Amino acid sequence: MVPRLLAVPATLALLAALAGCGSDDGSDTASDPTSPESSPTGPTTTCDYPDGGAASKEVSAPDTEAPASGEVAVTLTTSVGEIGATLDAEAAPCTVNSFTSLAGQGYFDGTTCHRLTTAGIFVLQCGDPSASGSGGPGYSFADELSGDETYPAGTLAMANAGPDTNGSQFFVVYDDTELPPSYTVFGTIDDAGLETVRQVAEDGTADGGPDGAPATEVAIESVSVG
Repeated sequence: MVPRLLAVPATLALLAALAGCGSDDGSDTASDPTSPESSPTGPTTTCDYPDGGAASKEVSAPDTEAPASGEVAVTLTTSVGEIGATLDAEAAPCTVNSFTSLAGQGYFDGTTCHRLTTAGIFVLQCGDPSASGSGGPGYSFADELSGDETYPAGTLAMANAGPDTNGSQFFVVYDDTELPPSYTVFGTIDDAGLETVRQVAEDGTADGGPDGAPATEVAIESVSVG
């Protein structure tokens, strides 16, 4: 699905900037995860990752059983520097499970962050191998929302094309941003990574507008877990 951007009024276009693809057909096919269950290694939950159109890069869907507690450290090595992040498996187990699975399969390697917004909302959006804003991993999954989500600077959250259409696209919030609680928050980035993203934002977009490809290319070289 092509992100809903140009066809909406200017007051809505900023929210549409976070549209991404989890499902190419836009259908709400993902179901909510079950409640956490106990296991010898800690609580787990069962996730559903149904097919969601053609994958932008060949990848396997994650295991359906996901850890439902603890934090996961990841490092995004990019062309502008390292961005360290801490993922919250308790708040968003299915999202973290998907992200770490994609990272482990090299899905993000060699991709570019295709969108920067500099007015109204302040995010850098990444995770689409096609760099078109419409690419995804070939599966989707449900939102993990409490209804109390906020998006301060340093937030790591999922982009989507509507309810339960999460895939691989995510965004980094580099300045406090007001958004409806519609985007799954699954972690935070560290202070050094936040400063790196802010420096990219200072250079603006390639065309000088408030929403577009960053003027300074941000290429993800690798994402390491742990």
